[in-house]
Amino acid sequence: MNNANGVELEEPNVPDVETEKVDEDSKGNCSEVQQDPKGNDEDDWDTSPHNPRNWSSTRKWTAVGVVSLYTFIAPLASSMIAPGLPEIGTQYHITSSTELNLVLSIFLLSFAFAPLILAPLSEMYGRTWVLHIGNLLSIGINLGCAFVKTKQSLIALRFLAGAAGAAPAACGGGSIADLFDEKGRASAMALYILGPLLGPIIGPVAGGFITQDVGIKWVFIVIGVVCGVAALIGIPLLQETYGPVIRLRLNKKAQSNVCDIETNPTQKGDGGKRPTILYATGKQRAKYVLNNLTRPILILAKSFICFILSLYLAFNNGIYYLMFVTFAELFATTYGFGPGVGGLAYLGLGVGFISATIVGVRFADRVYAHLARKNGGKGKPEMRIPAMFLGSLFVPIGIFWYGWSAQAKLHWIMPIIGTGIFGFGLMNSFLSVNLYLVDAFTFAASALAAGSVFRSMVGFIFPLFGEDIYKRLGLGGGNSLLAGLAIVLGIPFPVWIYFKGEEMRQKNQLTKS
Repeated sequence: MNNANGVELEEPNVPDVETEKVDEDSKGNCSEVQQDPKGNDEDDWDTSPHNPRNWSSTRKWTAVGVVSLYTFIAPLASSMIAPGLPEIGTQYHITSSTELNLVLSIFLLSFAFAPLILAPLSEMYGRTWVLHIGNLLSIGINLGCAFVKTKQSLIALRFLAGAAGAAPAACGGGSIADLFDEKGRASAMALYILGPLLGPIIGPVAGGFITQDVGIKWVFIVIGVVCGVAALIGIPLLQETYGPVIRLRLNKKAQSNVCDIETNPTQKGDGGKRPTILYATGKQRAKYVLNNLTRPILILAKSFICFILSLYLAFNNGIYYLMFVTFAELFATTYGFGPGVGGLAYLGLGVGFISATIVGVRFADRVYAHLARKNGGKGKPEMRIPAMFLGSLFVPIGIFWYGWSAQAKLHWIMPIIGTGIFGFGLMNSFLSVNLYLVDAFTFAASALAAGSVFRSMVGFIFPLFGEDIYKRLGLGGGNSLLAGLAIVLGIPFPVWIYFKGEEMRQKNQLTKS
C-alpha cells in the first residue's frame, strides 16, 4: 500500500490506512464535498494566511516561545528535586540509595514512552491541546507530590509527572516544522532544544536553595506554580499550528462535509500530502490510530539513520545525566561545596549550551545556506550534518577534560570548564540531529519522539550503573572510556551519513525522497 508520496507503508499486522477511502457504505451518507477556497486547493494553501508558515514573524515566534516554555518546564521538574533527595530520604524513610535515586529517575522512564502515544496524537488531532493538557496535568501532579504521605505515592506521582511533561518533547518539534521551512528552522529549533538542556541546569540551582531555606515540599509547589504561569501565558497565545487541523476547521466553518480521505485537505511542505484521521470514521479510524501509535517504533527500527543518530544523542544524554547525579558528591567531598552553592556547579553545562546556541546556530545556518547554494539553491537533510561534526569533536574533549581534572583535584573551575566544553558539543549535536530528523522524515513528530524515547531511556539507566564505572576506573579512567565511545559513535557515522544519507533515504519507505 502506498502513501500519497508513492511510498509503501504496509507492515505486517499494522495496516496502513493512509490512502484508503472510507467504506462505500459511509460514502452513501455523505453530501457532495465542497472545496474551501481558503485551504483545500494546494496552491491556495501555500499562499493562505491561515497556513502557519505564512504567519507574521511575531505570531510565529510567539508560538515558538510558548512551545519552548512548555519544553523547559519538564526537565526543570525532573531535576529540581536532586539537591533535596537526602531530605526526601529522611521524610519518607528511604534507606536504599537505588530506591532514592528512583524517585528522581522514574520521571525519565515515563518521559521516554509517553511520546509514543502523544506524538501520533498530535499528528491526528493537532499539537496545541496536547501541549496544554499535558501542562495542566503537571500542575495537579506536582502539587500532589508536595502533599503525599508515602514513598510509593511519591514515586507513582513522579512517574505520572514524567508522562504529562513529555507532551512538548513529543510534538514541540512538529510545531516548529509546521511554522518554518527547512532554511528558516535552525534558530527556532535551537530555542526549542535549549529548554530540555537548560532545565536540568537551572533546576538544581533553584532546588538547592529552596530546599535549604524552606524544604523539599516547596520545590514541588514551585514547579506547580511555574506550570500555572505557563498555562496563563500559553492557553491564550498559542494557536494551532498543524495544517490538516486548521483546514478541517476552515471546512467546518464553510459547512463542508468531507467524507473521502483522498479528498480531504492535506499539509504541503512537511513531507507532502498527509491526510488526517479527523476525516476517517469507524473501522478505518481504529486502523489509523494503530498505525500512528506504532510509527515511532517503526521509524526507529526500520531506519538505520534514525537509529544511529538517536543512539548517539542517547549516549550523550546518558553521560549528561551521569554527570548530573555525580556532581553533588564530587563538589561536596573534593571541593567542600554545600547544597546551595553546589548547585552552581551545574552552570558550566549551561554556559556551554548557551554558547552553542549563539555560535552553533549561526554556523549551522551558514553551512546549510552555503551547501544549498552550491546545489542550485536546493537544500537537503544531509546539509545539516556538517554542524554535527563540530559537536562531535567537542563532546569527547569535554569529557576527557572533566574526568582527568576532577581526578587530579585541580582547581574547581577546571572540571566546570570541561563540562562547559561538553555542553557546547552536546547542544550542537542535539540541534543538528533534530533538524536532520525533521527535514528527512515524512512524520517529523514521530521521528523526534523515537529519538526522545531512546534518549530518556538511556538517561534513566545511566545513573543507575554509571557510578560503578567511576568506582572501578576512577573519574579519569571512567570518563576516558565514555569519551572513547563518544568518538566511535559521533565521528565516523555522521561522516558516512553525510555522503550516503541521501542514497539510504531514497531506499527507505519512511523518509522523504
